[in-house]
This record gives sequence, structure tokens and C-alpha cells, in this order.
Amino acid sequence: MPVVTAALDPGTVRIAGRDPDAFEVFYRATVDDVIGFFTRRVFDPHSVADLTADTYVAVLSSAHTYSASRGSPRAWLFGIARHVLSAHRRGDLADRERHRRVEGRRLLDSEDLDVLVERIDAQRSSRRLYAAVAALPDGERSIFELVALDGLVPAEAAAVLGIRAATGRVRLHRARRALQAKLADLDPAAADRLSALADTREVP
Repeated sequence: MPVVTAALDPGTVRIAGRDPDAFEVFYRATVDDVIGFFTRRVFDPHSVADLTADTYVAVLSSAHTYSASRGSPRAWLFGIARHVLSAHRRGDLADRERHRRVEGRRLLDSEDLDVLVERIDAQRSSRRLYAAVAALPDGERSIFELVALDGLVPAEAAAVLGIRAATGRVRLHRARRALQAKLADLDPAAADRLSALADTREVP
């Protein structure tokens, strides 16, 4: 079984909290996705590193509760990341030293810091195109980001947000129409790109 497939197997996820080898496999297969999730939303590399570590600390404590009925392992992981980011924004995160519990994570040395800065800068270069996203109502913005930026299919994004799939599709449709209307006059090509990103197909 390929490493990524094995890492995203529900059985592997459920034992990741008590089996260091399973956690290592899951971590290595998913950490780039989690870093990407945060670099699209946070502009400080140290915060990205802390948020990523906090996400995997949460994985360690909650992996045994994972059920495939709650969505794919990737969608479940993004749900955890979203809660961690919300807590961060509220200023309610506990001591950052918790990240030392995470086995196998990448330590943030100078080279890692440079890579994170590059990723954040690359995301920032596209912020002009995505500025309109910030003006969307929260529900529409959240599902658009999960689909267009994080690569979840609409049903997975809806599961992350705790809403029905049909509700998610409606919100996504509204978001796409609002962005097309807002960006068309400024940059039709940019509007088309944003629209294409949020394809409503139910398969990746």
C-alpha cells in the first residue's frame, strides 16, 4: 500500500495517538497540507510553525475518536486546523511548549524558516486576487477557502464546517457569483481563475 494511502487509512488515523510509527506516517503524509493551510491565512512563519505543531498535538489527543462517517482523514485534519486557528485568533492557545510533545515533526531551523517565509511570500503575492474573498459573509468565505485554497471537495468542506452538503453547495455558489461580479470589472481573467478554483465537482 503506498505510504500516502496507508497514512490516510482510517485505521492508521485512529491509532496515531498511541502508536508513534502510525503518527509518524500520518504526520509526514499530511504536514505539507497543514503548513499550506496556515501559510494562506497567517503571515508570520513562527506562528505557522506553532499552529502546525498545535494541530498535531490535537491529533495525538483526538485520533482515537476519528470516524470515517465524519469525513475523510484530510477533511478531519483540516477541521482540527481550523479550530486551532480560531483559538489562536481568539488568543486562547495554551503554552506553546506543547509542541515539543509532537514526535517526528520538523524543527524550525533557519532553513525551515526561509522556506516558510518563501511560502508565505508566494501566498501574499496572490492576495490582491483574493482580497474580495475577505469581504464575503463568513459562511461563504469559509467554504470557498476550503474548496478553492485547500483543495477539499464541497462535501468535505461542508463536513469541516459542520453543515449539510446541500447548504455548502449553496454557499459556495453564492461565493462564486459574488466574486465573479466583484472582480469582473477589475480583472476578468482573475475572476475566471477564482471561479475555476472553486469547482463544485464532488471528486478532486
